[in-house]
Amino acid sequence: MAQNRTTTSTPTPLRFTAFRWLIAGRGCTELANAIAPIVLAFAVLDMTGSVVDLGIVVGARSAALVVLVLFGGVLADRLPRSVVLQGTASAAAATQLLIAATLLGDLRSLPLLIALSAANGAVAAISLPAASALTPQTVPAELLVRANALARIAVNTGRFSGAALGGLLVATAGPGWALVGNGVVFGLAALAYWRVRAVRVPRSGTTDVLGDLRDGWRAFVEHTWVWVVVLQFTVVNAVVAGGLFVLGPAVADGTIGRAAWGFVIAAQTVGLLVGGVVAATWRPRRALLVGVLVVLLDAVPLLVLAGAPRVVPLLLAMFLVGVSNELFAVAWDVSLQENVAEEKLARVYSYDMLGSFVAMPIGEIAAGPLAKHWGVSTTLVVLAALLVTATLAALTSRQVRGLTRRRAATG
Repeated sequence: MAQNRTTTSTPTPLRFTAFRWLIAGRGCTELANAIAPIVLAFAVLDMTGSVVDLGIVVGARSAALVVLVLFGGVLADRLPRSVVLQGTASAAAATQLLIAATLLGDLRSLPLLIALSAANGAVAAISLPAASALTPQTVPAELLVRANALARIAVNTGRFSGAALGGLLVATAGPGWALVGNGVVFGLAALAYWRVRAVRVPRSGTTDVLGDLRDGWRAFVEHTWVWVVVLQFTVVNAVVAGGLFVLGPAVADGTIGRAAWGFVIAAQTVGLLVGGVVAATWRPRRALLVGVLVVLLDAVPLLVLAGAPRVVPLLLAMFLVGVSNELFAVAWDVSLQENVAEEKLARVYSYDMLGSFVAMPIGEIAAGPLAKHWGVSTTLVVLAALLVTATLAALTSRQVRGLTRRRAATG
């Protein structure tokens, strides 16, 4: 049972103080995380004008995520999760303010920017498992479904607001002051996490970390559909990271403008919100098949950027991507939770995260040189083709196509 509950007869997750502060912290964190890549991208372009340099800076953050995500899971099981989140939000605030100081003080240094970007990625990697695991400690078990739904709304609202705000801040105040605002939002997240007084989960000091990771790996490879879909997203995430977050800002700079690009990215989060509503009411029996199939829509914005980089087509394309991503995310979570042993589920999720992140820095770092060699439009078309190929390859798996929900009728 969670602390700080009220005495009313119709309890909701928002009646629990710890949960309210948790979603406030997560909302602020996602707001700041959505602002950061947009501001950082244009800061590098202003500094060097090179998409190769941009790929290296953004890739450094993703590389740190890859290296430390499994350690983040271990740390979140050994320390109070709210304390982990306080520390990571504070560290993220410090890195963003340091980057801002270098820009505003005309102390611009690409190596320093790379190092600070990597530090920001490191704290993000450590925070991810803790944020996902803390919700059950703040509400009673019977309110978990609604609590997780509200948490997703807070996260998606933060992403939507941050993407739009990031573009506006860069266009009006410049990257330096935009990063100051980014650091302040991370600081607000740290304050919110400090107010979370959650039920403590008993910790074991004798856990064999390497043994647990080996056991989690065995559970991860036990089901063919799990590792097939993770391999698919190794390619998909690399393509999206390089195509949208490296080449996208470069295309936008010469066509639709920086502020408009912020709204284009924000359109994806609007799609996530709509996709969440659709996923809550539409429960296909073969949810995983549907979820994997709609990932094909992720190729659309890449093709629009390559051929017709205009605001309205990009807004529509990114909205569709948001809807498809949310449909996949719900299908994936349901599939894992119904088919993986509960005591191994967190470790399977950690390997899922690792597989999803591992190729992102490769995509980000490679996008610039490929665009320089082939041209931006050709590179974007090739990336879209890779995404489609990886998705169709996943659909050749009989397990991916045939996996059915155990409780499709009741949801």
